[in-house]
Amino acid sequence: MKNLIRKIIPDFFINWYHLKLAFLGAVFYSFPSRKLKVIGVTGTNGKSTVVHLTTKILEQAGFKTASISSIKFKIGDKEWKNDLKMTMPGRFKLQKFLWQAVKAGCQYVVLEVTSEGIKQHRQRFIDFDVAVFTNLSSEHIESHKGFENYRKAKLRLFKNTKKIHIVNSDDEDAKYFLQFPADQKIGFSLRNKNSKMKMAAAEDIKLFPTGSSFKVNDTEFNFKLLGKFNIYNALAAICVGLSQGIDLETCKIALEKIEGIPGRMEIVVREPFTAVVDYAHTPTALEEVYKTAIHLKPKTYNLKPNLICVLGSAGGGRDKWKRPELGKIAAQYCDEVILTNEDPYDEEPVEIINQVASGAENISINQSNQYKSAVLKILDRREAIKKALKIAKNNDVVIITGKGCEPWMCVAKGKKIPWDDRKIAREEFEKL
Repeated sequence: MKNLIRKIIPDFFINWYHLKLAFLGAVFYSFPSRKLKVIGVTGTNGKSTVVHLTTKILEQAGFKTASISSIKFKIGDKEWKNDLKMTMPGRFKLQKFLWQAVKAGCQYVVLEVTSEGIKQHRQRFIDFDVAVFTNLSSEHIESHKGFENYRKAKLRLFKNTKKIHIVNSDDEDAKYFLQFPADQKIGFSLRNKNSKMKMAAAEDIKLFPTGSSFKVNDTEFNFKLLGKFNIYNALAAICVGLSQGIDLETCKIALEKIEGIPGRMEIVVREPFTAVVDYAHTPTALEEVYKTAIHLKPKTYNLKPNLICVLGSAGGGRDKWKRPELGKIAAQYCDEVILTNEDPYDEEPVEIINQVASGAENISINQSNQYKSAVLKILDRREAIKKALKIAKNNDVVIITGKGCEPWMCVAKGKKIPWDDRKIAREEFEKL
């Protein structure tokens, strides 16, 4: 029904409807953001992690903080799962959350700001003090009708935030986010310490199977989150802290306490092989996850572990372009590729799997006369996870991507099936 309405009604009227709802929600709850310091985090990948890390830094500094991400809602000490299958709530729900944060005595709110949310004006009539840009790669291209429109949606957060802009200066699209005026601009980087603007640059970077270490202005951080991409996420959060007058030592204490992020490179099995669940659902994110997963086992084993992946595609009815790309990346990095169902909605799941398989099989054929990777299709996601765990040998790495800690699988006719990749993986491992 929604798709039919969108086809019939002109975009102008749909935009007006969303904008009107945003205004009414703000009026109804008396513009609560004016009583808070609001930090908005946008980008393609890493938003939820940056929201989590930023919240921990603010709390370590003694501020009562609320936050919304695709993982959870948080107001002070109260937390609950985000089971909406929507990162940014609707306009009235979002304004109500801000109002509740004010009532609870919060000083800060950290929000994950999505392009789809911006497209529907969910961020409107919220006074943002800080805008954070993580990175940009192709996503929601069909919905936005092109990458340029997708980028423009993200840029709106920065255009409407006048105080502080925090930007990943290593990203090739950083220049677009730096073009808007702001009272203060801060960059973060793993490559460029010398810059005309204020920077938080990571130096002496070391990656381990258990995390990483790096220095910012001679302060050493020993960080338990895996992968270089998580150092970027940490730097973004550190920049927010610095922008609010929080010193590096406080940032260090907060970040070093963090053991992990739910469904983000979360290790669910450690021995005799490693099994990891991650939310990665874009080609860029998937590649970074595989690069990290390859090095999860200590080098003392003197063997490169086999990488076995369980892979779907992020949602039926959208972003069809990336399905073969995901399959291609899986075949490039993984020794065993198991393709399975994810969130098909009203689309035929077998067809989605076949489209992902086309990329995996093509890269295998093009690279040599023999397949580089074994490609297996198992429609039942539980069975796919079970198969991956069953074929894993000592020191191998199983990586299950696409859903992270999402509590639902969305299938035809609006039905939601309770789900958790982490729980399923642990259950099937116990049966081995």
